[in-house]
Amino acid sequence: MRANTVIMIVLAGVFGVLAVVLANIWLANQRSALAQTNDIQRDTVVVAAVALKFGDTLSADKLREVAWPAGAVPAGAFRTAEELLTKDVPVGGGPKQALQSIGVNEPVLASKITGPGQRATLSAVLGEGMKAVSIRVNDVLGVAGFVFPGDRVDVLLTRTVRSNDGTDQSFVDVLLQGMKVLAVDQVADESKDSPTVVKSVTLEASTKDAQKLTLAAGAGQLSLALRQAAASKGETTERVTLSDLTGEMPADVAKKQAELAKQAAADAAAAAERQRAEEAQKRADDKIAGLAQAVDRVGSKLDELGKVKPLPAVASSPEVQEVVKYVTPEPPSRATVGVFRGVKLETYDVPRQP
Repeated sequence: MRANTVIMIVLAGVFGVLAVVLANIWLANQRSALAQTNDIQRDTVVVAAVALKFGDTLSADKLREVAWPAGAVPAGAFRTAEELLTKDVPVGGGPKQALQSIGVNEPVLASKITGPGQRATLSAVLGEGMKAVSIRVNDVLGVAGFVFPGDRVDVLLTRTVRSNDGTDQSFVDVLLQGMKVLAVDQVADESKDSPTVVKSVTLEASTKDAQKLTLAAGAGQLSLALRQAAASKGETTERVTLSDLTGEMPADVAKKQAELAKQAAADAAAAAERQRAEEAQKRADDKIAGLAQAVDRVGSKLDELGKVKPLPAVASSPEVQEVVKYVTPEPPSRATVGVFRGVKLETYDVPRQP
């Protein structure tokens, strides 16, 4: 027999003995752990025997009691099915209902079912001091129907305002973050998993946030951004404008705004100059019209004087005879008209109108 064969046989025997020793140690530890587990005090917890969804009525056949470590009973759990079904139920009250989806063998907690005298309505799932506010969405603003009850969303507000230079500026702000979706349209069941294009989304909001949503609905366009399921903290956001879309730097935006302001000032100055010129022309036209009227009045007076008949001559005494003859003057054939051009007076020799 060769030496290599002997060495392999010896190693195989050593590893076999080692495996047996380790297996015995593991079995001993398992028996010890099992003995310690049997010494732990046990309690019972009511769990769902079948899958429950929003609005399902609770009954004894849908529940069952399972053993549970006494020190690890969840807060709000029930020890017996009878306690769950009858505790705090008023006389004549209806059965309790599920407020959210509960899986098979999942503990039925008080926060997941209706309270005394409650029904499985939207008001029953609202937190303390919270309000339900609905906003209108469409297939795009509602994230293509992929928002379901229980999701968290950010609410974005898009507005267009008129700036001081008369131009319209559009921008988007993150109005609210981490808002819980209570219902989409009239569906509040969190077990709903098929995307549907909806017309409205109902959010859980504080009183102040509800006021913001109501005001923003009339100030601009609201849209939703679906958050990651594990993302619960808010983040720092900033306003996004059209300049952010084109990649312009703040200096470029300021330069363009300065140019627009300069152009607007030049247009305003030109408009003011045109208005002043029109007013001056109107004053000159008014003066010319006034002078023409004065010339007409003078011509009328001259015509009246030309029509006056001469008086007969009267002798002052028999000795001296003096003859007085009245000569009708010839009316002038031309007249002089003065026109003010601004502050300068210009005269014109024009033929007199007959």
